[in-house]
Amino acid sequence: MPSAKDLLAAKGWGGVVTVNSDISILEAARVMNERRVGSLLVIENDAVAGILTEKDVVYRVVAPGKDPTAVQVRDAMTRNVICIQPERPIEEIEAIMRQERVRHVPVVDGKAILGLLSIGDVTAWHAAKNAQEIEHLTAYIRGW
Repeated sequence: MPSAKDLLAAKGWGGVVTVNSDISILEAARVMNERRVGSLLVIENDAVAGILTEKDVVYRVVAPGKDPTAVQVRDAMTRNVICIQPERPIEEIEAIMRQERVRHVPVVDGKAILGLLSIGDVTAWHAAKNAQEIEHLTAYIRGW
């Protein structure tokens, strides 16, 4: 059964994009845009303090009409970040994402941040697995 560690390996290491909680939402949005990511891990005192997602920016800053240059990341981030261990099976990761209604989960080992998995990573893994199964079944049916 594949684990978070396997998904990170399949994804390849792109690094985890982190920011401090005291930068403005505008600065954070620029980082997201430059790095082409939908979320940023917020680090305080060498630990995960929160996560800032595109959804947080829309719901907590843009839609209420707040000034993104005046709002700090700490005021818009999601504080209760669900972190997972590298050994966590993919089926449990999916269940956590569905149950908690989150699209991103950091993979941590102790204090070390190993990576960040998104619902897109999970979906890509399933698509690759399904494509492989289809290939094998097609070969079986055709007698190859």
